[in-house]
Amino acid sequence: MDIKTEVKELQEKLVAKQDVLARVFAEAGPDMDLSKVKSLEGDNTHKVEQIRALNAELSDLRKALDSKQELLGIAANVAQGKGEMFASRQTKSIGEMFVESAAYKDKGAVAHLDVDLKTLFSRGAGWAPEVTRSDLVVDYATRPIQVTSLVPTIPVDQSAYKYMEETTFTNAAAEAAEDGAYGEAALALTERTAVVEKVGVWIPVTDEQLEDVAGAAAYIDRRLRFMLQQRFDSQILNGNGTTPNLQGILNVTGIQTQAKGTLTTPDAIHKAMTKVRTVGMAFPDAVVLNPADWEEIRLLSTTDGVYLWGGPAMAGPEMIWGVRVVQANALAAGTGLVGDFANFSLCGLRRGIEVQISNAHDDFFIKGKQAVRADFRAVLVWLRPTAFCTVTGI
Repeated sequence: MDIKTEVKELQEKLVAKQDVLARVFAEAGPDMDLSKVKSLEGDNTHKVEQIRALNAELSDLRKALDSKQELLGIAANVAQGKGEMFASRQTKSIGEMFVESAAYKDKGAVAHLDVDLKTLFSRGAGWAPEVTRSDLVVDYATRPIQVTSLVPTIPVDQSAYKYMEETTFTNAAAEAAEDGAYGEAALALTERTAVVEKVGVWIPVTDEQLEDVAGAAAYIDRRLRFMLQQRFDSQILNGNGTTPNLQGILNVTGIQTQAKGTLTTPDAIHKAMTKVRTVGMAFPDAVVLNPADWEEIRLLSTTDGVYLWGGPAMAGPEMIWGVRVVQANALAAGTGLVGDFANFSLCGLRRGIEVQISNAHDDFFIKGKQAVRADFRAVLVWLRPTAFCTVTGI
């Protein structure tokens, strides 16, 4: 059996298990009263065990499916020469450039200090114990990179990414009698364009910091790169698409929506998945939720206080309906997102992150300061808006 057939069979099994669990939640109702569930046997405790078993089966199927799809992705990457996200094209880092500079090499003479000690040679009259500061830097508490890995990356070599979308598909295929006319099909393509945008940041720093403080250059390099990645991570969801902003999925025309209303949150998410499958003709591979909204789901319990996703002593899978959950602080609480990111989203990378340094800015040359800047150029492309669905009112 080839790997594509295996992927299809796993997808079918996953959908079947999702439907079974969806029926259980529908019977339990918004109050999660398991006594109303007729599709499971036994008392409430036994039913909870069966629900957990179903959820575990969904998780195992999802892991198996992800593994097979990863193999397909690797094969596709090798065939297409796929680019690495945020790969740097510069040949030397900031640290290397400064180590090679004249300012670093010509450090000057070493000063000497003669101390005349005529009293008791103790801490008060002699040297205080030397304490060397470690090279540990505790980063500021800020939003981590959370959704970037969901979007596949490809290299682009122009200022925009053009592609064709099939906007008319009329299938007139039918059985034909002898000497009967065939049905006439219709196809039409529409050109789409997504513009490459630039994301950048800079910071001023003195020559002395870069020359005298070991690790200063590497620290600045690392944090500027993180700032760019953090901004891109947010733009994937929230970018408004107006130049120079990238186009975020929440602002793409044509994505679907599912209101929670009186449904439970898991039920609403399942209905969103169904819309992705039946309208978008796609297979959802991720559910993006604000951490506060995922907490609501993780803490769901029956009327007699039994946790559906496992008790406090259990780690519990970050999956729902067999689809992985990605917690994203950049997504506003109260709204969830279901989508097929693997097949219908792209990041076209025109140029990975480059870090440059110069004293040509303003009066930096005469004041011994340097401007360190970092930037990259990329485009976000959403190939099929209906392959994504928001869940509102969570």
